Amino acid sequence: MDKKKRTKSLIIMAVMIVLFIIGIILSRPYSIKHETIKQAMRDAVLHDENKIPILGLIEVDPSLVSGFIVTGVLLLFAAAIRIFAIPRFQYVPGKFQLLIEEWVGFFDNLAKSNSPHKNKALGAYIFTAGTYIFVGTMFELFGVQGITTQGHSVSLPAPLANINGAIAMGFFSYFFILFGGVVTNKVKGIGLALKEFSLPISMTFRLFGALLSGMLTTELVYFYIRLSFFLPVVVGVLFTVLHALIQAYVLTMLTSVYYGEVTEVTQKKERKEKAAQAAVGGEAS
Repeated sequence: MDKKKRTKSLIIMAVMIVLFIIGIILSRPYSIKHETIKQAMRDAVLHDENKIPILGLIEVDPSLVSGFIVTGVLLLFAAAIRIFAIPRFQYVPGKFQLLIEEWVGFFDNLAKSNSPHKNKALGAYIFTAGTYIFVGTMFELFGVQGITTQGHSVSLPAPLANINGAIAMGFFSYFFILFGGVVTNKVKGIGLALKEFSLPISMTFRLFGALLSGMLTTELVYFYIRLSFFLPVVVGVLFTVLHALIQAYVLTMLTSVYYGEVTEVTQKKERKEKAAQAAVGGEAS
């Protein structure tokens, strides 16, 4: 049985390799390139050539269209879960319920472990940010096409592969940390948050650099038709999935850690005051 299975596996692999080679040979005459590899890589970073018109009124970067699509899909998916799935959740969870509970529980536990006193809003925020980063990065794998102003078809990139999207995510996370510090520790919370003035910059470029490197690698592989039948499956999926998981975890971890720091001081003071009052009361008695 083992020899038969091995033989079948080898035959299937050989057939797949032959089909890949045939596909490369047959598609070679039809590989039309509208730009050089230099132009493709440059536009992947700057987004200054391939623009997509919206209703014929304004021209925007493809990543902005990706952001609209990802946001819309997440909102519709969340509404569908809330309306149709959650009312049917049971004490013994099914596969889908278990998946949702594990995903939500991961970010909830992350918030509680890094900010044990103020974590309700934090859990909701890092869940939202982490989900958007993960889904937005994975969106690149679907190869959704858009038509540029020049009439060319381009694959829509991850929303955060654009520096503007990464800046928005980094600064929004920082402002959330600042807001938590103000609510918890008033003016002193502002000072605690402002000490980490480089945090939004580091968040932005870490997120942007990681996602951009994966996109450029995939773009380079896809550009050459001889490589575009097998390697993108490995390179594209590998880079995209790893970046989606790692960057979602890194940003939410940093946000929860710094949020816990700026909201912890008051709790320490309250403990010291209660301990002092208890000591005074013990001496008086």
